[in-house]
Amino acid sequence: MVASRIAVLGRGAVSAGEPVLRGDDLGVLRGDGLFETMHLRDGQPWLRDAHLARLARAAAAVELALPPRAVLVGLLDAVRAGWPADVEGALRLVCTRGPEGGGPPTVYATLAEVPAASRRARATGITVATLPLGVPAASRVELDWLPAGIKSTSYAVSTAARRWAQRAGVDDVLWISSDGYALEGPTANLVWLAGDTLCTVPAATTGILPGTTANWLLGHAGDLGLTAAERMVTPSELRDADGLWFSSSVRGLAEVTALDGEARPRSAHTAALQKLLGFPVPADADRP
Repeated sequence: MVASRIAVLGRGAVSAGEPVLRGDDLGVLRGDGLFETMHLRDGQPWLRDAHLARLARAAAAVELALPPRAVLVGLLDAVRAGWPADVEGALRLVCTRGPEGGGPPTVYATLAEVPAASRRARATGITVATLPLGVPAASRVELDWLPAGIKSTSYAVSTAARRWAQRAGVDDVLWISSDGYALEGPTANLVWLAGDTLCTVPAATTGILPGTTANWLLGHAGDLGLTAAERMVTPSELRDADGLWFSSSVRGLAEVTALDGEARPRSAHTAALQKLLGFPVPADADRP
């Protein structure tokens, strides 16, 4: 087990137990901040530029002043320096509004091993239950004052959904809009196969987070002889899909093996999609 790491802007690497945030930091008091999490493989952050670009778009949307890109890259490099190349890492960059009453943003990076459960899910798959989100699919993008599709540190709704999943005895949840469309998971994008078309939910019209992993995967679907599309989909349509997965930056691609208690057959495309993404799949985890 490799020890977790933290690096703080202006201070460099600090011990894991050293304080990083002030008690009046708005990231804590109000969830007023942003973050990005990257998969560290072979010691390098995968899709780093895409993550930093998404962070920059989110910062502009919430009027949060970020340090220059080169400074952020330097912070990421500092926290991952010397990390073993054969150990998967979850590399997180956090930027908050800073202290209450004004002050510079608080910026820091953390690095920890990818949890065993996340690695195992790539091989064994996950069970998922649908959960109502309580708003129409297009409601968020129709509100011009509400930033949509950002990765905010305000994580109360996602955390509540994950707690519900634990109580319900499933691994994850899929949010459903009040008009009956599947949207996303609390920490994952939805990907499914309809015939020879690899699909995901359009972020621009729903306000979901545009997934870096899902977007990369669909952008390379042609490498496997598949086409790619963004589509709206209902839970009943997902039950007839030729493959169903959750994608995220650290877990990678996890196949949905049961939806609302109904077992799904394993897709013959899962192994090829995972190989395309390049996330290691544990050899000692049995595929059903």
